[in-house]
Amino acid sequence: MIRIALFLLTNLGVMVVFGLILSLTGVQSGSMTGLMIMAALFGFGGSFISLLMSKWIALRSVGGEIIKKAGNDTERWLLKTVSLHSQSVGISIPEVAIYHALDMNAFATGARRNSSLIAVSTGLLENMTRDEAEAVLAHEISHIANGDMITMTLIQGVVNTFVIFISRILAQIVTSLMPGDREEDENNHGHPIVYLIASTILELVFGCIASMITMWFSRYREFHADAGAAHLAGREKMISALQRLKTSHEPEEAGSIMAFCIHGKSKWVSELFMSHPSLDKRIEALRTGKGLFTR
Repeated sequence: MIRIALFLLTNLGVMVVFGLILSLTGVQSGSMTGLMIMAALFGFGGSFISLLMSKWIALRSVGGEIIKKAGNDTERWLLKTVSLHSQSVGISIPEVAIYHALDMNAFATGARRNSSLIAVSTGLLENMTRDEAEAVLAHEISHIANGDMITMTLIQGVVNTFVIFISRILAQIVTSLMPGDREEDENNHGHPIVYLIASTILELVFGCIASMITMWFSRYREFHADAGAAHLAGREKMISALQRLKTSHEPEEAGSIMAFCIHGKSKWVSELFMSHPSLDKRIEALRTGKGLFTR
């Protein structure tokens, strides 16, 4: 109930802010131009703000600590491995962080290829062999080299824009069909509550549909990153790392901050909304050579 209330308040806040912006720019809120400006501003704005803050948010979400100077053999190996693979793909060496967690996981984030972060869990470092851990690091570096963070942000921005735009267009149609003052209705003042409810419900519906699109791309990029890891570290090492994950307990996803984590669940009912392909499918893709650049 609290989450629903927060969503409604957020939606209302967006509309208020939008109204102020449109008033200052002289664009009519009920016009197609006004709606498109609103949709693009908030659709891309939120995505890019999240991207720019991704490293800061990531470190604080998992309690990660950046390795500024190696203090033990594991940290020295970690920095050396990341450095070697980064040079191989032609990117600046990412910052490397370790966070305390029992699950075997790692993720990459950052607004630019040459200003990125790779974080690795203590569970991964303690339970995987060096070869398997190397493959995981190569997987994350492939994400960075492929520009997956910015590409995902652009796709999310486009999807968000269309969700906001179409939802409000349809909400305007709904309010225009209701009895009331026609002149007020054209500016969405005649039935503000109905407009808020209609646009909110439509955003939820179209948001779910849009999620299928973004999750499809997310699954696609995982196959591509696996192939990149196979090229950098070796196909057998990547397969071994995925098999190690299969034998471990897969924890619940930590949320959107783990956009590039290596885990992948397999529940056919929710397959369309999975951010990662099942581990079995990823292993099969590597074994059959469906991924690119495998060896």
